[in-house]
Amino acid sequence: MRHLKLLHQVSEIARSGSIRQAAEKMNITASAMNRKIQDLELELGAPIFERRPRGVKLTTAGEMFVRYARSQIADAERLSSQVEDLRGLRRGPIKIACSQALAYDFLPSQIGAFRKDNPRLFFDLKVMDHEGAINALIEYDVDLAIVYRATARPAVRVIRSIPQRLVAIMHRDHVLASKKGLRLSDFVGHPLALPDASLGGRQVLDQVVAKRDLRFNVMAESNSFEMLRGLVLRCGMISFQVEIGAPTNDLGAELIGHTVDERDIPPSDLVVCQLRGRILPVAAASFADRLVKAMS
Repeated sequence: MRHLKLLHQVSEIARSGSIRQAAEKMNITASAMNRKIQDLELELGAPIFERRPRGVKLTTAGEMFVRYARSQIADAERLSSQVEDLRGLRRGPIKIACSQALAYDFLPSQIGAFRKDNPRLFFDLKVMDHEGAINALIEYDVDLAIVYRATARPAVRVIRSIPQRLVAIMHRDHVLASKKGLRLSDFVGHPLALPDASLGGRQVLDQVVAKRDLRFNVMAESNSFEMLRGLVLRCGMISFQVEIGAPTNDLGAELIGHTVDERDIPPSDLVVCQLRGRILPVAAASFADRLVKAMS
């Protein structure tokens, strides 16, 4: 599969926008990589990259070739996975992009259970917002995307979806901790630490708050759920997260979560998805089956 090296090089140049940077990452000289690309362009009869003073940009033909290259790389990885599976190795990698809500408990728990039967497996995990995760899926950077409120794309197939309610996270000693059936109006006047606008939970919250004309006392916002948990724990603030990422008894003894009344915020879907028409590597397909069962 020597041709795969060239395909990897083209893919990396497209990703970095620079022959020099791609060459450094792949440990070859920029001049040697450039000669290979020029030979390929001569064979194709069309330029793949437009050379610019600062880096390169894909031509229309280049965009077509990069999609082909990444498809071939993915197929080769699947073949390698199947061969290893026949030999009993099952090493992976399993490449996943996921929302932050899954990073603290749910996904590590599923990986831990899966590795009991597959201890040689390697996981490549990327925590991203939903748009970035779907783009990574389309670009063949990951096998699976597990995200909240994913934008529908024709190239993406949803394997499983599960409704997720919004949960208010607070210290167990907070004045609202013992109250049941919390409405959004209950949080007015309390200091809040909110996810930033790039995250799905915040987008849902903003839409409802704007319609209701509620005046929240937002004291902090962050794109890090770990930071938000710290603000809840150390500063007495309230934050919000979808229920799959809410504190559990074994991981968050000092924190509790209360579901926000669905009359204020209806559930939105968490989805497991893959690239439509792509046959997943054996290990990734097996792990996807486990996720589907766990979410059911």
